Amino acid sequence: MRALLLAAGFGTRLRPLTDSVPKCMVPIHGIPLLEYWINLLTPDIVEKILVNTHYLPDVVNSYVKSSPWCDRIQIAHEEILLGTGGTIIKNSEFFGEGPFFLAHADNLSRFDFKEFYAAHLNRPLGTDITMMTFTSDSPKSCGIVEQDDQGRAIKFFEKVENPPGDCANGAVYIIESSVIDYLRTKNSNVIDFSTEVIPNYLGKIYCFHNNNYHRDIGTPESLALAEMEF
Repeated sequence: MRALLLAAGFGTRLRPLTDSVPKCMVPIHGIPLLEYWINLLTPDIVEKILVNTHYLPDVVNSYVKSSPWCDRIQIAHEEILLGTGGTIIKNSEFFGEGPFFLAHADNLSRFDFKEFYAAHLNRPLGTDITMMTFTSDSPKSCGIVEQDDQGRAIKFFEKVENPPGDCANGAVYIIESSVIDYLRTKNSNVIDFSTEVIPNYLGKIYCFHNNNYHRDIGTPESLALAEMEF
């Protein structure tokens, strides 16, 4: 399997910390978020990792070059941000024909990847994406998911003021290559996954709940919590 780690974000809510450090390189206990993801996926799970960059790319490039896994990591720089779907389309040849893993590398997560992949392999018929969910302590800042009795996402509420629950999208996925074919039908270079893909795949997304640990490191408060919890 191959993986895409999204690492292009500005991290504006974490300023001034992110004035000189891209969000994916923000440290938790002295270790960059990106490194947690790379360590989670290697050595024997993912064959190759693609990391997209935009903001302060030299910091990410320097880190990747010094990584013991540098021979497995490829950088895809974006002069213009393409959105998750656009990044997938631009680099579609990288993923090949099988399923691929996708995560936002500016989140912090701990889970059993083999268990996640097994859930994907045993997903209900007709589902093309397995989405990792988690229980959020700040539901209105997340995309909240409602599921049917088979664990398929049937409703999605993206950052609404009064969400109907606390089961949130962790922005971590295993995705079948058929989704790339769908993205091509959008005829656009810039595609937002949350607003342009997920709503069109409701009923075709299987949910895997992370009962271990997951937190969006989006604010100084969430960063402080991660330092205490993780």
